[in-house]
Amino acid sequence: MKISILLPYKENFSPSYPGAVSLFVYETSKKSLFKKNITVYGSTSLKKKFPIKYKNISLPKIPLTSQTKSYVNKYIKLEKEKKSSIIEIHNRPSYIKFIASELEKRVISLYFHNDPLSMDGSKSINDRKFLLKNCYKIIFNSNWSKKRFLEGLENKFVNSNKLTVFYQSAKKGSITLLNKKKKWITFVGKLNKAKGYDIFSKAIIRVLNKNPDWKAKIIGDEKREKIKLSHKNADILGFKKHDEVINIFKKTSIAVACSRWDEPFGRTSLEASANGCAVIITNKGGLPETVTNAKILTNLSVKNLERNINTLIKDNKLRKKLQSLSLKNFNLTHEFVTKKIDNYRSEKLLSVRKFNTKKNKDSLRILHITNFNERLDGRLFFNTGRRINNGFIRLGHSVLGFSDRDIQKYYRSIGDLKGAKTLNDKLKKTCYNYKPDLIVMGHADLISADQILELKDDYPNVKISQWFLDPLNRKGPDFERNKERILDKINVVDTSFLTTSPTVLDFLPKDREVHYIPNPSDKSFEILDNYKNSCNVDVFFALSHGVHRGVLKSGKTDDRVNFVNNLMDITPDVKFDIYGLNNIQPIWADHYFKTIANAKMGLNLSRGEAIKYYSSDRITQIIGNGLVCLIDEKTQYKNFFNEKEMVFYKNANDLSEKIMKIANDDKLRKTIAKNGKDKYMKYFNSNLVAEFIINKSLGLINKKNYFWER
Repeated sequence: MKISILLPYKENFSPSYPGAVSLFVYETSKKSLFKKNITVYGSTSLKKKFPIKYKNISLPKIPLTSQTKSYVNKYIKLEKEKKSSIIEIHNRPSYIKFIASELEKRVISLYFHNDPLSMDGSKSINDRKFLLKNCYKIIFNSNWSKKRFLEGLENKFVNSNKLTVFYQSAKKGSITLLNKKKKWITFVGKLNKAKGYDIFSKAIIRVLNKNPDWKAKIIGDEKREKIKLSHKNADILGFKKHDEVINIFKKTSIAVACSRWDEPFGRTSLEASANGCAVIITNKGGLPETVTNAKILTNLSVKNLERNINTLIKDNKLRKKLQSLSLKNFNLTHEFVTKKIDNYRSEKLLSVRKFNTKKNKDSLRILHITNFNERLDGRLFFNTGRRINNGFIRLGHSVLGFSDRDIQKYYRSIGDLKGAKTLNDKLKKTCYNYKPDLIVMGHADLISADQILELKDDYPNVKISQWFLDPLNRKGPDFERNKERILDKINVVDTSFLTTSPTVLDFLPKDREVHYIPNPSDKSFEILDNYKNSCNVDVFFALSHGVHRGVLKSGKTDDRVNFVNNLMDITPDVKFDIYGLNNIQPIWADHYFKTIANAKMGLNLSRGEAIKYYSSDRITQIIGNGLVCLIDEKTQYKNFFNEKEMVFYKNANDLSEKIMKIANDDKLRKTIAKNGKDKYMKYFNSNLVAEFIINKSLGLINKKNYFWER
């Protein structure tokens, strides 16, 4: 675990003449849990450096070359050898372009200490889009700076997980400071108009004339602007070292930070507040975020500033109250801010496997994308997607159902004939608002692989998986199409789940994580106990020519029709109840359940040749409702169930004999049906399947031995 911090070129990482960036990096690094793992890189001409691990990048002066580019390139060369876990770049968005292209697949975070719209590399919308795509975190020193970054981007659904605010910090003074205050009014900063020094210089003369027992302490310099201030009680001290400034604040009663420009943050007011000063600030930029209690000027003028300083001088009670509250409520300590930084580092360094610990695993946000069939008026409510969804919810997670087919149908237009463009855009917006920990897709064919990749870029911690229920046997229906549906996103999702054993599918990539899941049962769906009842029908079977069509298609047939007709011909004196063939329409929803409630056995017959573990969800509807399940032995369900729990057949003749035997032995029928239901509901239920999907998707270690992994 290594953390690399890159300072701006020529940033003085020295206690002799430190900038705000150097102070922030030094104070938070020395208190970090990762202190021993941090290396700061910079180019400091001063010999004395802050006493933490530091690597100076010295550059020879070469005419007609960019020193900044040479500085970054030399850092890249060093970083290729060091291979840090996290690279943190301070206040130079322009560096990201070079570093991201040379150091691929690195975790890069960018800290802004200034207005993003004033800096090369973040001025334009395209610049900021590039940063959003290539940075793990973008960290601001104030909410004002963050808002500036988002200008023009607010309606683009930027991933707010990437954007965070870590304020600058200061050492909190002792409460005893309040008893040591002198009649000092202090101004610290550049002595220019941007800082409001021209206003201060005029106002302070008037204040000192009215209050001769007070003094002004002015710290700072300015080579470009010459603003004169001359008064016997005004001490213009010039530049002072940081510790000297702090000592002056400790004795100061009133501190003024009256910038007329939008300060991204404002270290002067921060440190004044931390040392118990009564602070006067302007309502500019991030200045109000630096203090908890202060006099805030909405109108900066000589008269207004003079009036507010005089008020604090004359009103001892108000002045001391502000001093006390400033110190008491100050929370932006080095420890507080460093902890926030370390939390983000820990989140990434420990990775999602550790981040989603048991505590977090029990309260995930899951975005479940599948066809919830809202448009079909409940006809297909009792489906596998609902079962898995119920499992997620029963496990205690927050689950947002995203019905892709409904959205697609509802939002089709002339400009978007399939509705795919709108669907993918809606998914992006949903992720922006919901911030899922896990995205699970089931048959979400119109969600594009490119959209998944974009989400993974925007939300590097989110895990994405897919499940697939349709047949994948080569001689079965729609093999090529179903294969392509799986492969379309298999390289962009983290995990795939199939109701066919992956061990018999040679088209799956060897380097992708693919798992088998059974069709889950659900205690709220499978509510019948046919084994307890006397039933009038011996064998139930239903098929359809497509669940969304809902009715028979003229002229369409499949191999199951021949099998079932042959079975009925060779099995006399047995009562069959058959739907979806021989001009009998298929049945759905409540009608389906009322019909199977009168059946002893259910034929679990899928299209095409049987393949290891594959079955449609009719297996759940049959065995879960207490019917005897009749299943082809080539499905290899014998790996899970014995002959006292399911009936396995070799061919139609074998099945015919077994049907007649069970039809004539009600005790045997009830025993097999009960055993089968009990076992299936115990080991193949929706809670377990949902838990399995979560564990495998997040890479969580779970000692539980799932029955279907035998």
